[in-house]
Amino acid sequence: MDRAVVVVAAGSGTRLGIGTAKAFVPVAGQLMLARALAPLFTLASPTLVVVVAPSALLEDCRQVVASVAGAAVAYTAVVPGGTDRHGSVQAGLAVLPDSVTSVLVHDAARCLTPAAQFARVFDAVAGALDAGALDAGSLDAGAGAGAGAGAGAGVDVDVGGVVGFVPALPVTDTIKRVSGDVVVETVDRAALVGVQTPQGFPLDALRRAYALSAQSETDDAGVFQAAGGTVRFVPGDADAFKITTPWDLGRAESIVRSRSGSGAGGAADPAAPVRFGLGVDVHAFDAESPCRVGLLDFPGEPGLSGHSDGDAVAHAVCDALLSAGGLGDIGGTFGTSDPAYAGAAGDVFVRGAVGLLADAGLVPVSVTVQVIGNRPRIGARRAEMQDALSAAVGAPVAVSGTTTDGLGFTGRGEGLAAIATAVIRPV
Repeated sequence: MDRAVVVVAAGSGTRLGIGTAKAFVPVAGQLMLARALAPLFTLASPTLVVVVAPSALLEDCRQVVASVAGAAVAYTAVVPGGTDRHGSVQAGLAVLPDSVTSVLVHDAARCLTPAAQFARVFDAVAGALDAGALDAGSLDAGAGAGAGAGAGAGVDVDVGGVVGFVPALPVTDTIKRVSGDVVVETVDRAALVGVQTPQGFPLDALRRAYALSAQSETDDAGVFQAAGGTVRFVPGDADAFKITTPWDLGRAESIVRSRSGSGAGGAADPAAPVRFGLGVDVHAFDAESPCRVGLLDFPGEPGLSGHSDGDAVAHAVCDALLSAGGLGDIGGTFGTSDPAYAGAAGDVFVRGAVGLLADAGLVPVSVTVQVIGNRPRIGARRAEMQDALSAAVGAPVAVSGTTTDGLGFTGRGEGLAAIATAVIRPV
């Protein structure tokens, strides 16, 4: 086997704001990592797949890989990531066998990348090797080539003359160079491209480049060029965008729904009969936990206890959606102690429910949710909460709040309750 793909899936997903490792966030009902891996097992040539995962989620990752790989599971490996992307890529490269000549490095966050893009990059690297740009075995073996060369021992030459390839798309926006908030000049976009993954290289050369690297770069091509290599580009694909923000996640889910025949953006058929669902959730306050309600953070307020982030509002919305679809409840669907959801933000469950509805041919129409408790005060942030929940649901969400005039556990300030109703339609 002379081809391999290293899938980097060790990112925390901080900017996504989900509260769990990014690769384990559902995208329309299927984990991001599973979607990223699926095209690799449809390639024409047998390909070794190495997944670099968070150390705490190695077993969960192995289960995901096995479920996607099926009969090809023997051609996979899962290894713990490093402290940053640079270290994670090196960890993946280090376990590849000497038989591998061409390696692609891919970000799991680009989970909709089509198989054709992997094939294009592989073909480009193989073509460069066949044309004599560099024979994969021509690097000085004493300089650290071969398995484990990422450690860098004895590496003392660069990779000048070696060619790597990246997929890229033309830049269509007008680009400005700025200083502070002042626009300085317009940059000629004719000489600019937006770079994606997978990025492909001869294995020995990429190992050497990483061993030589004096600083982290934003991608593998940067590491390769810093070591003296040449990088060329092949056509990219619009679907190979990186999921970084909640907006990106919503875009990815919309694409998946449209691919599955759920209509443009998963729109509901207004003539179809509506279905209704009810969701109720209650959580006690926990002063040691951060406060997250309705997908918003409330600094300085006591948090809510729970296996996940305790977001009673998001959980009630999830239950309402599942109830409307006849799909059970949040506990039965996602589990109450599954380590994959430890500390997970409410957004994970809401989007997961929407994905399950899509799989069943259903789409949300609207949701209403009432928050019951003395604190946190949501009035000033009601519009913000509605926007956050609407983005996750993919349909309008109306939020209201009330107290119980000092009665019951909410009146005594012991916890928070939320009641949600959801309206859905068949697509």
